[in-house]
Amino acid sequence: MIAEHKTVDGVVIGMILGFRGAAPLVVFPGNPKEEAIPARSLARLAGEDVGAEVALLFEEGDRMRPLIVGKLVEPARDDAAPLVVADGQMLRLTAKERIELRVGRSSIVMEADGHITIRGTDLVSHAARSNRIRGGSVNLN
Repeated sequence: MIAEHKTVDGVVIGMILGFRGAAPLVVFPGNPKEEAIPARSLARLAGEDVGAEVALLFEEGDRMRPLIVGKLVEPARDDAAPLVVADGQMLRLTAKERIELRVGRSSIVMEADGHITIRGTDLVSHAARSNRIRGGSVNLN
């Protein structure tokens, strides 16, 4: 006896496991078989797509008739966007040209060329141990 399969409305995310001839073989949540099912595709697919996630619709809602409507891709990352890494112990901001921290009348500006500017109405430096100022030359006032 063949079990009735509920029809599917909407998109289901599946995965390409391989090909049988030209037909991509897909698995997906609610797959009525214990193996991948051949699918039709609106997208051009090739061997390098094995393992890719795909958006599936089903002809007449039938889970045995998957139709690949597209391949999911990771969004492109803008290399110009700053990179922020935070793990609870450390916070790292990385940018190509400049990082600025500003609040009220104070700021810290770091440039890619190594130039750092610290500005504020009052600037205080405290050290429990030594407090050193080093540089090729040190100018005070």
